Amino acid sequence: MKYFTIDELCHSDTAILRHISNSPDPESVSNLVSLIENVLDPLRESFGKPIYVNSGYRSKTLNTIVGGSTTSQHLTGQAADITARDKRDNRILFDLLKRQGNFDQLIWEKGGSLYPDWVHVSFSTISNRRQILHLK
Repeated sequence: MKYFTIDELCHSDTAILRHISNSPDPESVSNLVSLIENVLDPLRESFGKPIYVNSGYRSKTLNTIVGGSTTSQHLTGQAADITARDKRDNRILFDLLKRQGNFDQLIWEKGGSLYPDWVHVSFSTISNRRQILHLK
């Protein structure tokens, strides 16, 4: 783990504000390590600039509060919502991930047809569907 940490992927301003525990279980920690090593660190290496995590691991309570899906891979430490803090660079992140192809789900999150507001990416240690979605 060269660029990202488990703490970074578990940080949540919402959880802090609401005094909610957002501590992952050992299986989720293992999944976060796999996500970092197989997706996020290689992406950062190719991108060459900082990438920021908006949301990584989410406890069930936190996921409910933020309106996440009950089947969200955030619940198991398999997903992260990331941004370069510039919509044009977010598109570059999306395109790099698409080319790398090492993901379960890649989602263009909002922002319209030119640039996403952020990018959702997930990774499974069992089987990756390489599913690409555009949510507007």
